[in-house]
Amino acid sequence: MKESSERLQVFISHSGFCSRRKAMDLIRSGMVTVNGKTVFEPSFPIVADRDRVCAGGRTVRVQRHEYVMLHKPAGFVTSRADQFAKRIVTDLLPPSLKGLNPVGRLDKDTEGLLLLTNDGDFLYALTHPKFDVGKRYEVWVEGALTEQDAKKLCAGISLDGRKTSPAQLSRRSVKSGKTRFELLIHEGRKRQIRRMCESLGRKVVYLKRIQHGPLRLGGLARGKWRHLSLEEVKQLKEGVKINA
Repeated sequence: MKESSERLQVFISHSGFCSRRKAMDLIRSGMVTVNGKTVFEPSFPIVADRDRVCAGGRTVRVQRHEYVMLHKPAGFVTSRADQFAKRIVTDLLPPSLKGLNPVGRLDKDTEGLLLLTNDGDFLYALTHPKFDVGKRYEVWVEGALTEQDAKKLCAGISLDGRKTSPAQLSRRSVKSGKTRFELLIHEGRKRQIRRMCESLGRKVVYLKRIQHGPLRLGGLARGKWRHLSLEEVKQLKEGVKINA
C-alpha cells in the first residue's frame, strides 16, 4: 500500500509548530531538515509516520490540536518573546497547555478574550487581515465622545500614514465624565484602538476585548480559561473557510 504524503510546509503548520507562513520562512532560510538533510522546497513530500523533520534544531511532531479561550487580565503580556516580561498569558495555563500560541495579541494594559492554539493554519487565518475576522471591544475614554468623533472612528483614522479599516461603533453612553462604547474592528495593529482614540484627544482608560469572530467572552472570569467546544471551533473555521 502506498504511503500517504503531504507537503513539508503543511506538515509543519499542521503539527502546531508554527503558522504556515512561518514554516515557509523557516524552510527557505535553510532551517528545516528531513531525515538529516536540509530541504529548501516547501512542497517537498514527506510521510509523517516515516520521516524525521526538524525545524530550527527542534523535532517537529504531530500533535493533537488544542483550542483555548482565556480571559486575559491587565498586567500580562501576550508575547513570549518579551524577555523583560514578568507575567505572560501562558503563565495562566496548566503545564500541558503552555506551548499554545496566542491568536493575535492584546497589549499589557488590555484585558479580555484571547484565543490560544497549536493549530498553525487556524492561527494564521484568524490573524491575517485578508480573512477580515472582526474583534469587538468595550472601550472607556475620558470625556464625552462627540458624534463627530464617533464618525471619524468608524470611517477610519490615519495611523503611521495608513488609514484604519472601517469600524462599527455601538452602545455609546456617558457616565461620571467618561464615555463607554463598543467598537468592532477588523485589524490588529499595535495599540490600535488606544491610538485611534488618542488621535481624537480622547485617552482610553479601560479596554477589554469581548468578542473574536463569532465567539463572545461571556461570563468567563478574569484569569480563567476553557477549551473551545467542537461547535465553536467549527464556527471559527467556517468563518475563515478552513476545512473543519
